[in-house]
Amino acid sequence: MEAYTDFAAVYDTFMDDTPYDVWGDFVAGLIERYGISKPVESDKGKAKAPAESEETDLEEALTQEKNLVVELGCGTGSFTRVLKKKGFDIIGMDLSPEMLNVARNKASEEKLDIMFIEQDMRELDLYCTAGTIVSVCDSINYILDDEEIVETFRLVNNFLFPGGVLIFDFNTLHKYRDVIGDATIAENREDCSFIWDNYFHEDEGINEYDLTVFVSCDEEKDLFKRFTETHFQRGYTLEEMRSFIERSGLMFVDAIDADTHDEPTDESERIYVIAREQGKTACL
Repeated sequence: MEAYTDFAAVYDTFMDDTPYDVWGDFVAGLIERYGISKPVESDKGKAKAPAESEETDLEEALTQEKNLVVELGCGTGSFTRVLKKKGFDIIGMDLSPEMLNVARNKASEEKLDIMFIEQDMRELDLYCTAGTIVSVCDSINYILDDEEIVETFRLVNNFLFPGGVLIFDFNTLHKYRDVIGDATIAENREDCSFIWDNYFHEDEGINEYDLTVFVSCDEEKDLFKRFTETHFQRGYTLEEMRSFIERSGLMFVDAIDADTHDEPTDESERIYVIAREQGKTACL
């Protein structure tokens, strides 16, 4: 079964303690420190002055691209909404239509103007460049093949505005192998519960987890629907990620332990990486 189909309906329930706001503050700080994108003031309700020339139109278009943020693997859009509320012009992208339906509904309820696109990050194809491309919550770990992750980063480099940055996190090999590998995690809620069985495959460095979810089907909570999904994520070392980045044409800039915000160590479980676009000439 494909990942994040039935699970999409209860994903936010089980992720309700995820510190998206804290992540948003941290990533916004990384964008300010390393990037070129800036929050944009909403022009809703404002009269737009007529363009003075084609050159002015071009400058405005380039500024919009420079300030555009694209999130890969946005899921139900929780982190996307955080960055939007910070003023960033952002597009959310995900492979799962079910997750995107939830994301669109949440954005609509909050009257947030966010474009969500169904697309595989391994086949990234944007209508313009973007000043910043981000990916959080270990979405990159779903790419299992060396060449596919290099190609993904190559496409990112292609669609980044000159001098733009890629900011992403990933779970390390240490986390899958030594922390959660071959462990069972379970959680019981009022309306739903899950059992998450992990199986670490040493030779491939891949963590397989079989997810079994029970969701209440009636008001009395006497009937529950059961469904299962199988997910595969690969653990990477920082050295591997740096190699993939450099092979893709991006420039490796920095790496930060996601928990301590210090330099990564052999004990780091999740790491943020910042990489910069190379190969284009800036227009502004």
